[in-house]
Amino acid sequence: MKIATFNINGIKARIEALPRWLEAAKPDVVALQEIKSVDDAFPREMFEDLGWRVETHGQKSFNGVAILSRLPLEDVTRGLPGDDSDEQARWIEATVMGDTRRVRLCGLYLPNGNPVSFGADGRPLIEGKYGYKLGWMERMRARAAELLLGEEPVVLAGDYNIIPQAEDAARPEAWGQDALFLPESRAAFRRILNLGYTEAFRSRVSGPGHYSFWDYQAGAWDRNNGIRIDHLLLSPQAADLLRDVQIDRAVRGEDKPSDHVPVWIDLDA
Repeated sequence: MKIATFNINGIKARIEALPRWLEAAKPDVVALQEIKSVDDAFPREMFEDLGWRVETHGQKSFNGVAILSRLPLEDVTRGLPGDDSDEQARWIEATVMGDTRRVRLCGLYLPNGNPVSFGADGRPLIEGKYGYKLGWMERMRARAAELLLGEEPVVLAGDYNIIPQAEDAARPEAWGQDALFLPESRAAFRRILNLGYTEAFRSRVSGPGHYSFWDYQAGAWDRNNGIRIDHLLLSPQAADLLRDVQIDRAVRGEDKPSDHVPVWIDLDA
């Protein structure tokens, strides 16, 4: 079962690039982020005509997540538990029915958290957008812990807006006061991992130079000034099934690309 995560930065902007990548890469399931579309405006029929099942959790103009699947989906739920007042569309779950196993897939678009305000002591203030980010991550940690109780393969796939380590940025010094790289953000990410999840890419690939995002500005792509913020976390049962993991880096150099590229895993399922 080939499962990918891909922040497409707008379905309208990627209406040609996304089908092109789907045909070339042939994933079985894709978690999409930043569809930037309400559910009714998502081009469902186009993807259904290409053989995809489509589940969306959309929002006008920004955010929005979706799952495209060539395999049957069951028990689709929308929204991250823990705050009924949160209206941002950032979380979708479904059970994917593989040839031999069921996999619970969670597609997520974690808050960016910028701008960050700092106190007189130089520490970030846990308020505003940064407070929302850390609060969201704590809700995610609670849901991730709950999912482990089922003792089944679970994949948490998406744009985490977290640079886990210095080697995950071409210029880590440039991110010192950014919400993506602050110690508090990385600690929150580690708390999720420490529940027993495996970060798929780093379980197979070590060292610097592996990125999944390049800004549109300042020639970031041409200079390979990237960061790795798109991750797939695996429950122990899913980690045991891992056969391969890759970043489709070349997609960033194609016509009308997103600023992110797909990251995918292959599970024996």
